Amino acid sequence: MTDTLMRQDEAEALIAEAFQACGVSETSARSTARALVTAEIDGQKGHGFSRVASYAAQARLGKVAGQAVPRVVTRRPAWVEIDAGHGFAYPALDLAIAELVEIAPETGIAAASVTRSHHCGQLAAHVERLAKQGLAALMVANTPKAMAPWGGGQALFGTNPIAFAAPRAGAPLVIDLSLSKIARGKVMAAARAGEPIPEGWALDADGKPTTNPKAALQGTMLPMGDAKGAALALMVEVLAASLTGANASYEASSFFDADGPPPGVGQLLIAFDLGQGAGQGFATRLEALLAEITGQGARLPGTRRLAAREAARNQGVAVPEQVLQEIKALTAG
Repeated sequence: MTDTLMRQDEAEALIAEAFQACGVSETSARSTARALVTAEIDGQKGHGFSRVASYAAQARLGKVAGQAVPRVVTRRPAWVEIDAGHGFAYPALDLAIAELVEIAPETGIAAASVTRSHHCGQLAAHVERLAKQGLAALMVANTPKAMAPWGGGQALFGTNPIAFAAPRAGAPLVIDLSLSKIARGKVMAAARAGEPIPEGWALDADGKPTTNPKAALQGTMLPMGDAKGAALALMVEVLAASLTGANASYEASSFFDADGPPPGVGQLLIAFDLGQGAGQGFATRLEALLAEITGQGARLPGTRRLAAREAARNQGVAVPEQVLQEIKALTAG
């Protein structure tokens, strides 16, 4: 089957319509659709169109509260706590970003925590939005259990991603990584496509290396950096769940199906104002550092993402025919 090329706004509108047909509010549907299409364009397919069917099923069956409206439950001078209400994460993160843009210039540094949340997709997109407002940003999120602690045999931590962004005169510097050797969504994509995964990504349920993605999904993901990656996953777990009051990864239900209660995971964003104090001269120092990197012929993080966005602007977003038919079926009820 061939792909269908669509403009970004057309793809977003179609997906939003599908979510609304499944009981999601217009605001939440549009925010969520925007995040999925952006991820697809950026090459993060595990956070893109592949999520539409599972998101829709969860909304229909109430695992996600489609009509939830995120709200600020506590506001302190440099900290805001947001309850996502078991709705999709994206509207809650929209609120968090708006709050941080207002607070950080006054306090120098500000944090926003989100609890009772859901899958937040590619973290890069969220920190990038803060960087475009002139703020440096750091974000962590916990996800349903997928990795064992180093030396253990049972999944306990999620893939627990970390992202960072810094403003530049052009496109911001953006770094986004999961703490497993590969994002679990890529294993899901391989399972759907019937393709093997490289050895070293995951272990099966018996703790043996596997190239079978379905066996990997029944087992555990391997952390990047071995023991160091597992330690970082623990750090993220503390910041995104213990600190925010969200479910720990081992308590959270799956993002991929409609079974069980809402996942109830957490996210933490920290924004840094660069206009005062140590931030003065930041741009000059950053560019000097990046010039040292590119001067060695190395590629800066995010280069491929920017090229993919340019291609999408010029050619459109490629929507696989099977996915397009799934989305159209959802809009038809």
